[in-house]
Amino acid sequence: MEYQSSTIRRTRKRDFNSLPEKVLLSVFSYLPHLQLLRCARVCRLWRGLSQNSKLWKQVFLRPEHHGLHVKNLDQFVPLIGHRFALSLQFIELPMELITSDVLHELANKCPNLKYLTLDFSTAMQLHDFNDLNMFPCNLKALCICLSEVIFLEGFMRRIYTYLSSLEVLQIIGTIEKSTEAEEEVYETINISKIKVQTPNLRVINLYGIFFIDDNHIETIASGCIHLECFALNFCTRVKGTSFKNLLQRCRKLQCLLLQNTAIEDNYMLAADWATSSVSELDISSTDLSEQCLLDVFARMPKLTYLAVPNCDGFTDQVLDLLIDQGKLSHIRAIDLSDTVNLNFEVVATFIKRHGRQLRGISYYGNPKVSEQFWTNAIKNMKNVKIVVIGTSFGWFKKISTRIHIDQILESCAQECQNLERLEIQWDQETLRWNENSSKFIDHIRIRCVKLNSLVLSDGEYYELVRSNFERADRQRVVRTATSDQTSIVSLLKYYNDLRFN
Repeated sequence: MEYQSSTIRRTRKRDFNSLPEKVLLSVFSYLPHLQLLRCARVCRLWRGLSQNSKLWKQVFLRPEHHGLHVKNLDQFVPLIGHRFALSLQFIELPMELITSDVLHELANKCPNLKYLTLDFSTAMQLHDFNDLNMFPCNLKALCICLSEVIFLEGFMRRIYTYLSSLEVLQIIGTIEKSTEAEEEVYETINISKIKVQTPNLRVINLYGIFFIDDNHIETIASGCIHLECFALNFCTRVKGTSFKNLLQRCRKLQCLLLQNTAIEDNYMLAADWATSSVSELDISSTDLSEQCLLDVFARMPKLTYLAVPNCDGFTDQVLDLLIDQGKLSHIRAIDLSDTVNLNFEVVATFIKRHGRQLRGISYYGNPKVSEQFWTNAIKNMKNVKIVVIGTSFGWFKKISTRIHIDQILESCAQECQNLERLEIQWDQETLRWNENSSKFIDHIRIRCVKLNSLVLSDGEYYELVRSNFERADRQRVVRTATSDQTSIVSLLKYYNDLRFN
């Protein structure tokens, strides 16, 4: 009996529920909210823990973006004050939850709310906001996802006066859900009125909005003098006529993202880049000429981030100018992918001179680049965290040589101890490997302990690498290029402010 009682005492001591509440909350904090809801059904203690407001600081309620699905609005409204309360700092609301009652509760019960996402992208009809007279007034960041057919001016008119504290504004267009029709582009939100009410904006992200043009940029530049980051990716009507005034008025502007815009040479040349503070520039998929880039880069300050993929005007002469004038002496991340007029010899010179300071490089799409180029280059990139290399669709680009993938992995294992993400785009038919390749896979897995993403083309070699990592209990590291893509954008200074969805 004495032995049994001592066993029972030891069992009780090892009971999970006997741990201090602080420790249990720390354990539960690692669970996603869907799992927390399931834990609430286990016992009374777990129910109390799962409903603790400290575990509900960030709430995602958009099912299409891996969030929770709220089925009953009437039951959800009381939960805002009961479960979220003072702890809530971030919340995403889908269209069906953007109502006067929900916004009133957030304003009254959640004074520490700083980040709010309002997703109207699936809306066909708005709720009635005539009785909306309160809105969260301490917001730091607001993200609005636009609808193709819904005009938001009636809603926005109710909340303009509550936006003075905003520092980050994101307005997400409908480019991923529709095709542009010139005669059917509507201005579904009034940019000029938002500008008047938000004088403290540091970061503005206007992504994929068809109606945005240079007039809107002029309006923003006239009122947002504290602007530090301006993202206009996929705003296809922006030509650059406003850049001269933008750079004159927004002296703090450091990051300018212009991917897939319609910027033209004359307007880029007219801007006063010499006195600007722009150090991060993205001109991917633009039609700027070589002469324009030579002139602009000669006047720009030193760059820390540069992205020029699919930019035909970025030639050997442009990169040589950047190197010779020391414009890349502080470069942290660079994307030179699919630059058809840039030879790999000049890229090798750049890496040899500035490779040690690089944290990210993306250089894919050149069929002439082989493993010899990268084994030599990797020796000069000891601090790199993100690397994207290779050439997909090798059969189309008529790649005749086979790539010894083992040499590249071994170079990364020996030289790049800080490597976090690696993408190798060569096809299965282009890669050369054998039964001894497992040894080199072991090396990169063991030595690159920070590696959390290795993207490969689907095929036998991908299966070999994946099985190797999975046997070492690293389940999610190896991924296929059909579902994952690696980018250097996470190295932007304002990346965390620009993230959405």
